[in-house]
Amino acid sequence: MLGATLAAPVLARPATAQAWPARTVRVIVPWAPGGAVDTLARRLSQKLTEQLGQSFVVENKSGATGTIGAAEAARAAPDGYTLLAMDNTYATLPYLFSRLPFDQATAFRPVTVTAFSPVLLAVGEKSPYRDLASLIAAAKQNPEKLTYGTGGAGSAPHFSTLAFQQAAGVKLYHVPYRGAGEAVIGVLSGNVDLVMLSPGSALGNIRGGQLRPLAISGTTRVAALPELPTFAEAGLPGFSVINWSGLAAPKGTPEPIIERLHQEIQRALAAPDMAGFIGELASAPGGISPDAFGRLLAEEAARWHDVAAAGNIERQ
Repeated sequence: MLGATLAAPVLARPATAQAWPARTVRVIVPWAPGGAVDTLARRLSQKLTEQLGQSFVVENKSGATGTIGAAEAARAAPDGYTLLAMDNTYATLPYLFSRLPFDQATAFRPVTVTAFSPVLLAVGEKSPYRDLASLIAAAKQNPEKLTYGTGGAGSAPHFSTLAFQQAAGVKLYHVPYRGAGEAVIGVLSGNVDLVMLSPGSALGNIRGGQLRPLAISGTTRVAALPELPTFAEAGLPGFSVINWSGLAAPKGTPEPIIERLHQEIQRALAAPDMAGFIGELASAPGGISPDAFGRLLAEEAARWHDVAAAGNIERQ
């Protein structure tokens, strides 16, 4: 009892960058294990653990298009010991739900983007489609016959594929899963025809020959997949989606902690092993400032408005 009484004033003190972190930091990933967000969050958490001498532990809280994990993070104490790993999907939530268990615009203080990733379209090894043109031609001839897997309605792969359909003038049939990793399994098992996602979720299967990529977004080819054409090279210059992953903290988290975390992430991203890992995922390191990340979130929310409208997405 005496120990608890003496500890109370210490716990009540506001967190400072000098004292933080003094214990384990939770990194909530609102998706199932195996996707690009999860993969990057785990490697970055390992690096931050090494740098700061306290454990950064990933917890997967999947479901409801990422809102279950986001809601848990939003409810957490704003003390720097709970972080949310987010991606493009977070910017689409206002177009998916008429009501959320948190205020999407203000629930979190952005910290930084951890990586920018192109989007690739891939089919299974037994697929008859060997290039983007043949897949688009088949989709035009058979509207909604070709199926695509995603990490759930409203997930980044879902919106990316909606944007692809609009650019290509085709209509595909959506099969939602609980995460990007499960969507890849859907293609590997032949349950769906194609998937669109960040390379980090697919490189292992691509290099193993189980997945056949047809095109990748961006203005240039990526070193990790030098033979893979860009969408523009493959005949679809109107598709230019780039995914991102980032970290955010519950609103009210002290700015000194936000700045310290931003600096440590920048340091981690600049380390040769981390930079090499991100390069192997065919991605580019982030590191932008918290305010710049906040502006990106606002820009993304505006960008996906038209995609949601054209895709006839009904809010739940």
